[in-house]
Amino acid sequence: MESPSYIALSRMTGLRREMDVVTNNLANMNTPGFQRESMMFAEYLADTKDMRAGIFRKISMVQDLASVRDLSEGPMVNTDNPLDIAISGNGYFTIETEDGPRYTRKGNFTLDNNGQIVTAAGDPLLGADGAPIVLPPEASDIVINKDGTIAVRDPADPMAENPIGQVGVVQFEEEYELKREAGSLLNAEDQDPVEAEDVSVLQGMLEGSNVQGVVEMTRMIETQRSYQSVKNMMDKEDERQRQAIQILGSFGGQA
Repeated sequence: MESPSYIALSRMTGLRREMDVVTNNLANMNTPGFQRESMMFAEYLADTKDMRAGIFRKISMVQDLASVRDLSEGPMVNTDNPLDIAISGNGYFTIETEDGPRYTRKGNFTLDNNGQIVTAAGDPLLGADGAPIVLPPEASDIVINKDGTIAVRDPADPMAENPIGQVGVVQFEEEYELKREAGSLLNAEDQDPVEAEDVSVLQGMLEGSNVQGVVEMTRMIETQRSYQSVKNMMDKEDERQRQAIQILGSFGGQA
């Protein structure tokens, strides 16, 4: 395979990865708290030997370095569900999973049979103290303040609130280094979270995905066209090599 084919193949590999990312964005367009991703590409210079000239040359290839999350805040949607909460500002909820703590901005929580606030998968939401948040059995009127404090109103005195915990909201120094796992969960790996600053917890609200459907569809069409263009070039290059072999073969037969 000659240099043009190597270059085209590297480009096609990158475009295929780009299509996977765009498709995943569109699939999660309605997932609360989902942050869209895009690919980061770079030029990779590879050494190749020119057999005719007996020297090494560099060819420029495409390398996909990583996928990058868009950290912009999604639109806020009012649900009036007391256990739906959203973060206004830069921060993440902490979720306790079987594999350790994970982080998310997806705030549609519910109660399990033990009164714990959990995700749809049954994983507990952790409070600011690092422990699961458990509501008392008689809790009916739940209040979550902007600082994350969770309280239950006293039926005998609707104006009185009994604090029972606080939602933990954390931040990271290297936010782009968080690794996406299943669903909307993120793995901090070796990073230690710190208490979030300048954030508000909004009760009865959900942060929507920051994916813009029209933009992603445009990206998908552009990626498909680019992929087809590179494929056509590779087909022409393959045909050129076939013709060259046939012509050289005919000269050899005449000799």
